[in-house]
Amino acid sequence: MNIEKNVKITTEFIKLDQLLKFAEVVDSGGIAKALIAESAVKFNGEIMTMRGKKVRPGDIVTVDLSVVDSNYQEVFVIHVQ
Repeated sequence: MNIEKNVKITTEFIKLDQLLKFAEVVDSGGIAKALIAESAVKFNGEIMTMRGKKVRPGDIVTVDLSVVDSNYQEVFVIHVQ
């Protein structure tokens, strides 16, 4: 199931791992780090393994939780504004 989220940031950018927490996709930075390391996160359609990647308005981040746990079929699509 795809879950669309629109996230507005008030700064020039936000780091990828911080965005996952800010958008409430994960509860902690450790979980964000694990998802990114396991190639469960795409940045503008490309797999991203750099947790410090700068995400700016207009970028799209996709998180597929089933990559790390088959019990979770959710895919979060985050539109940064």
